[in-house]
Amino acid sequence: MNEFIENRTYDEIEVGESASLDQALTMGDIKLFAVMSGDVNPAHVDEDYARSSRFHEVIGHGMWGGSLISTVLGTQLPGPGTIYLTQTLKFLRPVGLGDVLRVTVTAREKKAKQRIVFDCTCLNQDGEETIIGEAEVIAPSEKVRRPRYVLPGVRLAERSHLNSLVAAGADAGPVPIAVVHPLSPNSLKTCAEAQAEGIIEPVLIGPPSRIRAAAAEVEIDIGSWRLIRVDHSHAAAAEAVSLAREGKVRALLQGSRNLEELLRVVLSRESGLRTERRASHVYAFDVPTYEKPLFITDAGLNVHPNLAEKADIIRNAVDLLHALGVATPKIACLAAIERVNAAVPSTLEAAALCKMADRGQITGARLDGPLAFDTAVSRAAGEASGVDSEVAGDADVLVAPDLEAGSMIAHQFRHLGDAGAAGIVMGARVPVVVTTPHDDPLDRLASCALAAIVAGKTKGHPMPT
Repeated sequence: MNEFIENRTYDEIEVGESASLDQALTMGDIKLFAVMSGDVNPAHVDEDYARSSRFHEVIGHGMWGGSLISTVLGTQLPGPGTIYLTQTLKFLRPVGLGDVLRVTVTAREKKAKQRIVFDCTCLNQDGEETIIGEAEVIAPSEKVRRPRYVLPGVRLAERSHLNSLVAAGADAGPVPIAVVHPLSPNSLKTCAEAQAEGIIEPVLIGPPSRIRAAAAEVEIDIGSWRLIRVDHSHAAAAEAVSLAREGKVRALLQGSRNLEELLRVVLSRESGLRTERRASHVYAFDVPTYEKPLFITDAGLNVHPNLAEKADIIRNAVDLLHALGVATPKIACLAAIERVNAAVPSTLEAAALCKMADRGQITGARLDGPLAFDTAVSRAAGEASGVDSEVAGDADVLVAPDLEAGSMIAHQFRHLGDAGAAGIVMGARVPVVVTTPHDDPLDRLASCALAAIVAGKTKGHPMPT
């Protein structure tokens, strides 16, 4: 493309002169137009519906008939300085995903006051007319030649990975889940949405009057839900754990109770749901700039895990990825640098974890480390660092050296990376859904879906052993 943009003045343009633009229609084009216009007609934005429906028609006509013709007039002929007056278009054929249009404008008539009428046509890749019409403009009188403006890239944060988790959770559910002390409207809204999707069957545990008041505040009908009366949050956690031990629920959902207090009951050695494995928190992130779900562990539970605890943290993440259908997840053991350095303890532990995997002490995954964050998620960074690894640039799971590092990465994803996240605690006899004040409704729904998927995969044989 020419680095300069230059117009044709009224005096320079001759009748019969033309200019063209070729453009392919992508789903990204359609969705971006839908965001700008608010047009969410499924014939436009739902690819499966559009392909199967007889209404798969003006999927791009309005957008292209107006904007692409306008683009040619405004950037080529006449070009900069053009004032658009009128446009009349007729749509002859549908335009589908992947179609390539040639948009052409041809000067038909020069009128007084620098007005020019252009014939406008759009042909598809088969040479068939899809759009015909005319446009009238005021052509510029002064010559303009300026550097071409480079448009910024646009990326839509669609949360497609979290939506896929929700769909998988609906396939696995409904799973009976104990909701511990659900006194906040958000916790009840999460339950209602997850139940409506077929992901969970909520069992509410707490003071009935306060739960009903919270439900009334957000107009949720909980009349058909099972409600177990307890007066205090500690008793609610104990009752939830008891139900899980008896197999009457297969997951727990944090309600209004503090997570640390809830997990103290869940992980009690005497009466909880503790196993021989260290419990850990796993985030499932939907990062717009990453092509697949990206998991981070542990960013919410273990502050300074030792080598043995990190091995369990990895095993928990591997179990989750297996439940999600990832046969051999790629695990990146993070550190500040890629080389083992005795002055950086996280590099020693990362190397030791990889050797444990080599010796069969950690199974079901492919480990590499130490890896810096950029090397773990960027192929280009890995190549620049000279790291030859199947994991580098394609990690499924990032294992943080400690909670501080994991938490900072997680918050950066959320607040600077426009990422959505689901959260779950693994390693107990049943999964525990964890929510945060930052979660939006889809985050909470996807967290419930994770629990349903794990519970469905481990029904009848609590995980881990």
